[in-house]
Amino acid sequence: MHLENNVYLEGEDALIIIDRRKLPRSEAEVYCTDHVEVARAIEQMMVQGAGDIALTAGYGLYLAAREMERQDDGLDMAVLKQAADRLCATRPTGFHLAVLMGKLLERVRKHAGGKASEIILAVLNKSLARQREISQATGRQAETLLASGDTVLTHCFAGAGLLYMFKYAKENGKQIKAICTETRPYLQGARLTAWSLSEMGIDTTLITDNMAAYCMSKGMIQKVFTAADRIAMDGAVANKVGTLQLAICARHLDIPFYILGYGGPDRRTLRGNDIPIEERDPREVIEFQGTPITGERVKAYYPAFDITPPELITGIVTVSGVHKPLKIASA
Repeated sequence: MHLENNVYLEGEDALIIIDRRKLPRSEAEVYCTDHVEVARAIEQMMVQGAGDIALTAGYGLYLAAREMERQDDGLDMAVLKQAADRLCATRPTGFHLAVLMGKLLERVRKHAGGKASEIILAVLNKSLARQREISQATGRQAETLLASGDTVLTHCFAGAGLLYMFKYAKENGKQIKAICTETRPYLQGARLTAWSLSEMGIDTTLITDNMAAYCMSKGMIQKVFTAADRIAMDGAVANKVGTLQLAICARHLDIPFYILGYGGPDRRTLRGNDIPIEERDPREVIEFQGTPITGERVKAYYPAFDITPPELITGIVTVSGVHKPLKIASA
């Protein structure tokens, strides 16, 4: 449920990442000794979820600081900034990564006489604790939207807040079921969400991505919950591609559609159209776990995210409550 169980330091000079692409079949450890290896791990989807990606990148910056300290050349902010830029370039759609990199660099500048790696690690430890608090608070707010007997549709992996939502509902005696989209091409819904919920004792059903509208039309789903990699000030939401089509179907069939917004909007992003959409390697679509699934002449296209406009969203759930999308700027 928490990042520290999947990404953690081994000693002072190595970062261990549990490769989420291989869960739940195996817990494969990936050993990173510098920020470039951490950046590649993020790009290769070993870590998923905007908040977790940001913190993992933070550990990458820590490793860059440690490397400077081992060389005993003193603090070079230009070199550290270059490492931060490489880490920021890994996943451009989510805003948490860039915000955390900026915070870490500013903290190091402010305390230039201190040891950069220790300063970065102290901030990361506080951020980890804060992320847990935010996830718990968001889950508590979201749980109030559930009624006993609800079946909730999820898409991709909506983070620890989703798991807390189900946990609190169960503790409060609510009988809640889950239907999870598999979420091609990395199957986060199947490997992470469905598996985690089932391990929690939640009645969980897995469907392919193209079954969602049918299930909604048959009255099998009462509410939809997804997360957000970025929320603009106009209430538009960037999330895993496929979110928009779920929102359209939910609106057509009068099913409430909620976003787990955790800490709220990115106040630097005024409109949804301002959010950059990451386009990933097309091979991730025409191959499955390295095996081609179509002909050699077939092309592919993979935008990793889409933008859901505020008029399709029932509410955005944050630590402070449930907000109308058009009023998220005042949240």
